[in-house]
Amino acid sequence: MSGLIGKKVGMTSIFNEDGKNIPCTIIEAGANVITQVKTEEKDGYFALQLGYGDKKEKNTTKPLVGHFKKAGVTPKRRVVEFRDFDSTQDYKVGSSIDLSLFEEGEFVDVVGTSKGKGFQGVVKRHGFAGVGQATHGQHNRLRAPGSIGAASYPARVFKGMKMAGQMGNERVKVQNLRVIKIIADKDLILVKGAIPGATGSYVLIEK
Repeated sequence: MSGLIGKKVGMTSIFNEDGKNIPCTIIEAGANVITQVKTEEKDGYFALQLGYGDKKEKNTTKPLVGHFKKAGVTPKRRVVEFRDFDSTQDYKVGSSIDLSLFEEGEFVDVVGTSKGKGFQGVVKRHGFAGVGQATHGQHNRLRAPGSIGAASYPARVFKGMKMAGQMGNERVKVQNLRVIKIIADKDLILVKGAIPGATGSYVLIEK
């Protein structure tokens, strides 16, 4: 896919031509700097490595400092590889790609890291209904998972059983979000609906 790295600003809503209120997520996606161009001859495939978000050199590992200096750019917080850019075009290391890559009305995919919820039970994590009745000696069983398997056969719990555990804090892709508006002078792109991640987190906008 081709795309850009951006930062989630938050949510808002705008009115369309029909007067309908549309919920939108605002993503700040300024110029992404090309930090490396991978080619078929040297790397076996074509890809652009993009960097976004400035970072202090003292907080960057020495190998990455050397990598960025070779590209002639300042250290970046996020570095991501995109493989579906047009290989016939002449991309230069150190140049940038901006929001002109997208058009209003087209559909994009957004990848982010979902909010971490910690260790959660089956009601919150998987939508179990719980017992529902607090009578007949249920005591503290209202949010319990219930039976998780049979007895002597198969004498084990099947893999993939929905149980309590870590929830959130994982890579999530939301597909087919319409680009509602692009505000180029402020490096903002508005997509319809919600995207994963907390405010201020980095996301990938894939075309």
